[in-house]
Amino acid sequence: MELSAEERERVRPYVTDLDGPVFALVNLPETVKGALFARYSRSPKPLRRLLVDEFLSDAPPAGAGDEGPGRARAEALYGRVLADYGDDSVAQLGAAHVAVEGASNVLTKVLQWGRLASYLEQSTRYIAYTDRPGGAWRYHRPPHVLADPEAGPAYGTTLDDAFATYARLVPVLTAHWDRVVPHEGAPEARARAVRARALDSLRGLLPAATTSNVGVFASGQAYEALLVRLRAHPLAEARACGDAMLRELRRVIPAFLTRVDRPDRGERLGRYLTDTAGAVAELAGELLPAREPGPAPPSVDLVDHDPDGEERVVAHALWPASGRPLSEVRAAVAAMPAADRARVLAALAGARADRRERPGRALEATAYTFDITCDYGAYRDLQRHRLLTLQAQPLTPALGWDMPPEVGEAGGSGDWERTMRASAGLHALLSARFPHDGAYAVSLAHRIRFTMVLNARELMHLVELRSQPQGHPAYRAVAQAMHRALREVAGHHALADMMRFVDTSDAGAGAGRLAAERRAQTRR
Repeated sequence: MELSAEERERVRPYVTDLDGPVFALVNLPETVKGALFARYSRSPKPLRRLLVDEFLSDAPPAGAGDEGPGRARAEALYGRVLADYGDDSVAQLGAAHVAVEGASNVLTKVLQWGRLASYLEQSTRYIAYTDRPGGAWRYHRPPHVLADPEAGPAYGTTLDDAFATYARLVPVLTAHWDRVVPHEGAPEARARAVRARALDSLRGLLPAATTSNVGVFASGQAYEALLVRLRAHPLAEARACGDAMLRELRRVIPAFLTRVDRPDRGERLGRYLTDTAGAVAELAGELLPAREPGPAPPSVDLVDHDPDGEERVVAHALWPASGRPLSEVRAAVAAMPAADRARVLAALAGARADRRERPGRALEATAYTFDITCDYGAYRDLQRHRLLTLQAQPLTPALGWDMPPEVGEAGGSGDWERTMRASAGLHALLSARFPHDGAYAVSLAHRIRFTMVLNARELMHLVELRSQPQGHPAYRAVAQAMHRALREVAGHHALADMMRFVDTSDAGAGAGRLAAERRAQTRR
């Protein structure tokens, strides 16, 4: 099935290598690439031969138009395979980049709920929200809220004041950290460290309505799930975003999204998600009598774990090479001396040079359930870990709020407390009129309760990454507490020892942020 000289020239613009067994596709629409791979799975032909025979036969020269070669055939193929037969694996074969700008911090968490996608979001740790584009602070303004004669004025006044307070305190906390951060290394690195710590200290003043920009890269299948969720969401901002994303994605990968707004597919699935969530919430009100939550201190509670978790990991480490059934290996491991099990775990860990060198999937054989209460700012960072099961209770001011000690040291406690009271008052006003919009008023300093169910391998990744000295103090405290619970509550000392890059130091003086900036300066 070799290509002729003329066919090689026709294929040349679309592959990175004309002869080798490994090559990439280029200059083709996502729809065509996906359809080509879909045919590839059911054809005896090599991919380059398939491209010539079925997708370039009537194609214009490369660059001759926006449609691209094989576009009509590809969309017809998707119409048969995806829309008519529901072969979901085909929807994984094309992808797109989408930018969502001006999304509230409530919406960003809805956008980033799916596991099988890549997200990048503007960070409140590195961007100062002190500017006023067009004369307005950067927060979401729901039209129906602003139109309300009482809620509208209160919404604008309260959020404007929160932003003004934040902007006024940025130079105050910058001066504070300038006195505290050691005078070491390059002045540019130190200046960045000081600024980052000041913004860390003050991000709790920002409301959840604060807007951010989010970049999403996902497959057609992941977008389909995201769009169905958005379009069925109780938050008007989420529904509007779902409609806008669907419109724009249909400009680049239309064939992947034919089912999203079909009454018998995407719309029916959206109703199912809404109905089941409502039914469970109704039963919760019946079976668990309503109780007004009161202030709750930050906490990390290890609710559930496998008592034999270390034995499970040892068994799964030994099993691939044993040639035996898993049940037999588990029984043998249970009868092993503790010293032998320790040798296996030491071999599994190996000589880790840094936190990126993580042991294999044997660590996924045991799991932990944590009930966590921390501020919403820290939750936003921890929620980005998607290889776990996370559920959260609604964001309200009921659990109380946290204030970094340096804010009080710099004389900002009065402003902080006033902003928290105003946030709680606006939440009460909004919730009475617009139950799903109350979260916009809640500050990032207010606490939220959520659960995490994760295996030991993901726990290693999370606690080692989030405990690093340059991290935000709020999520560092959570990561450190999770690691302590692994050792002291679960009693899994050997697994805790494998997580040797957990940092338990106190980075209160800003040394960790300074060290990170010095490393970045050296790389530059």
